[in-house]
Amino acid sequence: MDFKIIDAHAHLWLSQDTEVNGQKIKALEGGQSIFMGEIRQMIPPFMVDGRNTAEIFLANMNYAQVSAAVITQEYIDGLQNAYLSEVGEKYPDRFMCCGMFDVRRPNYIKHAKKLIGHGFKALKVPAHRFFLPEGRLYLTSDPMMEIFRLMEKNDILLSIDLADGAEQVGEMKEVIAACPDLRIAIGHFGMVTREGWQEQIKLARNKNVMIESGGITWLFNDEFYPFTGAIKAIQEAAGLVGMDKLMWGSDYPRTITAITYRMSYDFVLKSKSLADEEKAMFLGENAERFYRFKSLIDLPYIKNMSE
Repeated sequence: MDFKIIDAHAHLWLSQDTEVNGQKIKALEGGQSIFMGEIRQMIPPFMVDGRNTAEIFLANMNYAQVSAAVITQEYIDGLQNAYLSEVGEKYPDRFMCCGMFDVRRPNYIKHAKKLIGHGFKALKVPAHRFFLPEGRLYLTSDPMMEIFRLMEKNDILLSIDLADGAEQVGEMKEVIAACPDLRIAIGHFGMVTREGWQEQIKLARNKNVMIESGGITWLFNDEFYPFTGAIKAIQEAAGLVGMDKLMWGSDYPRTITAITYRMSYDFVLKSKSLADEEKAMFLGENAERFYRFKSLIDLPYIKNMSE
């Protein structure tokens, strides 16, 4: 490869112990977690203590030749701001970490401002979780718009996951129109495999909006490797907005309970349906430009004992 690979959507945490809509999420042993009323294999079983640390991820990244990663967040993992602040300071050339405020708590505007003041260069908004028991929170509400304008003013990137289909697309269009200089990364490849996913992709026709594919192997899990449907979806999205608007993301570590970390991008690299320049753009070059990564590490290929 004559390009560096960047993962635009991954997760880290020291402890998983939280609630979403009154349902418990808590790490157990052997990579399992209590997840909303059932036990699920949240992470690979060799993560025996439930800790999903930067060092374990770096070992996977080095093995898979992934130079850098964007660490996003989600309410199902609990807020990891303190840990991710440490990770960003310790490994500045390998990780860009997103802070996350919690709209379920009072005075979340103050929290968002505090994260920006603390030095986070990106904030995560899990908007698909905004359908709260007490009512739906709109992205265009006054508090959210105040946060978005503040992010735009301070050049803070917005990483956002939207609800299935076009449910929140209209709101996003209003946010983009009001904050045209706000850099936005839309996750989960627009919830590809769900009806209307293309409407989320089309948001990237705006100059500062990009699409990342975190979770695409989860969404196409039923067909499994080499994820032919995912390749077709990437091609369809490129036809809508251009390959220069698309970025690879793994959704590590949950996705590697089914496949290896390398497999989460290898299906793209080995595809005969994409040109080499398209693979380079999708797997690294677009993210390097958009997230402004500098001094990317060059990782050699290490042969397996089985080779």
